[in-house]
Amino acid sequence: MRAVTVFTARAVPLDRADVDTDQIIPSDWLKRIERTGFGAGLFSEWKKDPSFVLNDPRYAGAEILLAGANFGCGSSREHAPWALEDAGFRAIVASSFADIFRNNSLKIGLLPVVIDAAIVSALMRAVELDPALEITVDLQAQRLVVTRVKVDVAFAIDAFTKWRLTEGLDDIGLSLRHEVDITRHESGRASWSPKVA
Repeated sequence: MRAVTVFTARAVPLDRADVDTDQIIPSDWLKRIERTGFGAGLFSEWKKDPSFVLNDPRYAGAEILLAGANFGCGSSREHAPWALEDAGFRAIVASSFADIFRNNSLKIGLLPVVIDAAIVSALMRAVELDPALEITVDLQAQRLVVTRVKVDVAFAIDAFTKWRLTEGLDDIGLSLRHEVDITRHESGRASWSPKVA
């Protein structure tokens, strides 16, 4: 997993509340057995509308998604954050997230940033006026900064998750920090016990 520290990127304004995981990645994309390749299915039903914001070439390459409240509600599919990450997004900024979506995002290093709804709305309007506007997400300082529109706001994250993200550690990476202990334990097991391959 890529470490999350500080990054500056352009954003896409998705001005919709209650965007659920079925809309983020429709169920017909769930047949894949890999964790990659879901970016092609991101919002695939909505992308059929030529006026959908992600079809606008002015937002191509944006790495931050500005979204409405309760983003990621609905089913618990982990494919939704996978699709967002695979499409190049590094952070989602909204006033609230569904808990399971938030947790699934954090597991892969996709940062859900919670800030006040009025600020999210103001940022959407600013990005609509200027798609080249850059937003800095600073996980170390826990701040979201947009210098050109004078936004500098704190966001909350628990200390363990912040540490894990800044170190670039997913669940496997956390386990591998104990590789010596795991190897020692496995080598001491009875010969008839199952072994780690």
